Amino acid sequence: MEEEPKEESSKQKSAARARRRAVAIESFQNAQETIGPITKGMGLFAITRGQFSMIDVIQHCVKSVGPCAVSVWTWAISDYDVEAFEWFLLTNQLTGAQLMIDRSAEQRNPGLIQRWRETYGEGSVKVCASHAKIATIENADWKLLCRGSMNLNYNPRFEQMDITEGGEDFDLVKRVEEELPTLPPMCSSSDSRIASKLDFAFEMTELKPLESMKTWQK
Repeated sequence: MEEEPKEESSKQKSAARARRRAVAIESFQNAQETIGPITKGMGLFAITRGQFSMIDVIQHCVKSVGPCAVSVWTWAISDYDVEAFEWFLLTNQLTGAQLMIDRSAEQRNPGLIQRWRETYGEGSVKVCASHAKIATIENADWKLLCRGSMNLNYNPRFEQMDITEGGEDFDLVKRVEEELPTLPPMCSSSDSRIASKLDFAFEMTELKPLESMKTWQK
């Protein structure tokens, strides 16, 4: 009598995920050539020379999966990023878009951030204390998580990026996004700190000296 197949163990599932996420490359190509086809359970890590930016990664993913909702985490907006933002504001490929932006970026570009709110809704901008560079691309079929050292802008230096499809990393980012409150435009530094739960990781005596320091920018 044949034995019934045993349910796949958690170790086997973890090993299968690890195999799927084992692609690592050094890239001298553009985003489309570096990333290639978007596939289920994919995982890609790449070191680049900054020949493409996070906006290029997002655009390739959106074109690959079709209409989708996008979230973007960035801490600074340069002149080039304004052009990148225009793509977000004008494209008809997005069913929704959410922006997690460092407070300093809104202080320097209030009009641009307000345009995002007007396009995607008041709750589409989460002002916080952030230095993260992350993007999610999601629809009924796909859950892509992109992250790396790159901002939205072109930057001819060593950069790293990776993309995964599905998994706990994607779920974690979406949970944190949902937990962030929607603060009013031009909120205070204290509000952004509290929203980001910095007090959970630092004592006030550690954070106080940083309040007078200027945020680094190009």
